Amino acid sequence: MDFFLDEINESLWDYLKSSDKKIVLYGMGNGAEKIKAVLDEREIPVADIIASDEFVRGHSFLGFRVKKLAEIEETYGDDFIILMCFGTQLPEVMEKITEISKKHELYAPNVPVVGEGLFTLDYAREHRDELKKVYELLADAQSKKVFENVIRYKLSGKLDYLVECETPSEEKYDLLKIGIEEIYLDMGAYDGDTVVEFLNETSMQFKKIYAIEPDAKNYRKMKRRLYMIGSALLEAYNCGAWDEDTSVMFDLRSGRSSKAVPTGEGTLNPARFRKIKMIKADTLLRGQPVTYLKMDVEGAEEKAINGARETILNFAPKLNIALYHRNEDIFKIPLLINSMHKKYKLYMRHHPYFPDWDTNLYAL
Repeated sequence: MDFFLDEINESLWDYLKSSDKKIVLYGMGNGAEKIKAVLDEREIPVADIIASDEFVRGHSFLGFRVKKLAEIEETYGDDFIILMCFGTQLPEVMEKITEISKKHELYAPNVPVVGEGLFTLDYAREHRDELKKVYELLADAQSKKVFENVIRYKLSGKLDYLVECETPSEEKYDLLKIGIEEIYLDMGAYDGDTVVEFLNETSMQFKKIYAIEPDAKNYRKMKRRLYMIGSALLEAYNCGAWDEDTSVMFDLRSGRSSKAVPTGEGTLNPARFRKIKMIKADTLLRGQPVTYLKMDVEGAEEKAINGARETILNFAPKLNIALYHRNEDIFKIPLLINSMHKKYKLYMRHHPYFPDWDTNLYAL
């Protein structure tokens, strides 16, 4: 049977270029800025910008007066396309987006969270062999469905592909067979939310937890949130995951996420950027084992994996790795893990999120 990629003939960007319908951006923020920049580069005009009714207060964004959907419907009838420009995992917001998509033509263009370029049809074809190899490595039918649907979403912007393959987030614990004697390393612990999730799953029965978070404010929140564990069972570090022990510049305005930036960029605006200590997992662990390793490190996953190479080779911990930050993550990370340790069975899951920001690799 032909690889599914061979039957795809058009990407969302090609379709938008050929369409005569008005393009309306839905959302105000970094996502809208990124998507408008791509549209401008491809000479696809934007007609209007909308926001949810409760956020429309007569203000402007990117030179447009922000409008309500009802105004757009009154102006254009059905002759417009909505491009969703933000991410959400809130059920009520996802339901609202789904309802709008039943009434109007709506897409969520895929732009990388980190890095340059787009996951276009040309890009997918360029990496066809790598994509096919990952598809063949995946351990079950659901993983193959997630892989195919996420790629179809990336190329089409159609959210139905994500809905069709999503599974509950808590499924990962059954998949990874998380037990009560785990040694857990959380790389990208944010404010401790994923550690709390782990504690709830294991009913507070575990051997050890290591947690690292580069953002100082998030780190303090995590320490306060997890105070009851005690330093003997929890080692928390205010640093980032990397492939060497060094320091890099971080963007202080990236909200929930903590993103590394080129050093030269950081020196241009010291009020916005701060130098953060980075560490290899192998250095942090000092040869000690872990049984469960989670990485959600805002586009530094490949570096973090290389920084945990000895730990992975020696102990083969169960892995939970984000696959959605960079265009190449969906094929490069599974192939890297497979090259490190042939023992692993590779699974892929997408948990409820618009767009594909909760797509993860699970290896055990």
